[in-house]
Amino acid sequence: MHYTCTMLILAIETSCDETAVALVEEKRGGFFVIDEYVSSQTKTHAPFGGVVPNLAARDHLKNLPLLLKKIIAKNKIKRNNIDLIAVTEGPGLIPALLIGTNAAKAIAYAWKKPLVGVHHIAGHIYANFIHLVKSPTSRQGAALPQFNRVKFPILALIVSGGHTELIFMKKHMDFKIVGQTLDDAAGEAFDKVAKILELGYPGGPIVSRLAELYQSSTFPSQQRSCRDSSKSNFSLPRPMINSNNLNFSFSGLKTAVLYTIRDNPKTLKSKKLTSELCAEFQQAAIDVLVSKTIRAAKKYKPKTILLGGGVSANKELRRQLGEIIKKQIPDTRYQIPDTKYSLDNAAMIAVAGYHKWKFSKNRKPFYNNWRTFEADANLKLN
Repeated sequence: MHYTCTMLILAIETSCDETAVALVEEKRGGFFVIDEYVSSQTKTHAPFGGVVPNLAARDHLKNLPLLLKKIIAKNKIKRNNIDLIAVTEGPGLIPALLIGTNAAKAIAYAWKKPLVGVHHIAGHIYANFIHLVKSPTSRQGAALPQFNRVKFPILALIVSGGHTELIFMKKHMDFKIVGQTLDDAAGEAFDKVAKILELGYPGGPIVSRLAELYQSSTFPSQQRSCRDSSKSNFSLPRPMINSNNLNFSFSGLKTAVLYTIRDNPKTLKSKKLTSELCAEFQQAAIDVLVSKTIRAAKKYKPKTILLGGGVSANKELRRQLGEIIKKQIPDTRYQIPDTKYSLDNAAMIAVAGYHKWKFSKNRKPFYNNWRTFEADANLKLN
């Protein structure tokens, strides 16, 4: 297969429990996924109620060569039609990261291609730049269209199992963390609440599904975010919602659920009560996330607000944040990724890798990066 493009990127993601590869094409500022594969490890880790690092690495070691072989063979990839190798450098589980980074180093060495290490959170931000339409071609000499670009400055709310951060960007690859969790990430709190409620793993989607079930069966759709708290069986705190900073805390909210179950053990035997508690927990988390994001937006005055990370797949968070932005700061653009790109994937790593390469003052080190490049479980966003 012959590609006529500005750049073709092969990307790898193995920061946690998803083995992912992607082939992404860049054309005049548009990013198009040519092919991609994600291998989930949910069944591996479900018996333990969380991700076991060494088991994650074992599955990456088994699955990554298979996915790379498949994407290379299917798309007839050769060294002369790949321009860039991108891989998640960190943060994440070091045994898992090592599998992906070592594979990327080997490919970069064998094909003599530049290698770009990507911060996982940068990937979640740049997931918002992926176009969901078939890539345009210029094989007949037709002019390529210009694609709508996200307008800077940007405020990004990244909400995942390991991170909850508000990040302000004046330009590409310029990250300033203006708010972050002081303890549990929001996604981690969802998983722990699911464990408390004996709902299984992964917990986030289950909690959200039960919350949606409760809301849809109790309230008209147009009134779901306007619940009458006086008729509710549960009332949970909104930690730090009125603090004088933009930081988050979800440990206390999780603990409040634990104490609620301790004091009301019959809740676990009632699907209705369990669903109602899930709805209250979810709404408490959303209230804090939305409130802090709006406060940050009024302070930093971004032209665009982005949402990213695994929890950004949550329907209520996406909807309620959009409604508040439209109501309170209507001139600010609100952009969210397709839900499949909310979760860990390699396409977002490709897009972030492209921007890191493009906006680097010195690209020369990328061409011999395989010699010194190392995974970093505690990589800082800068």
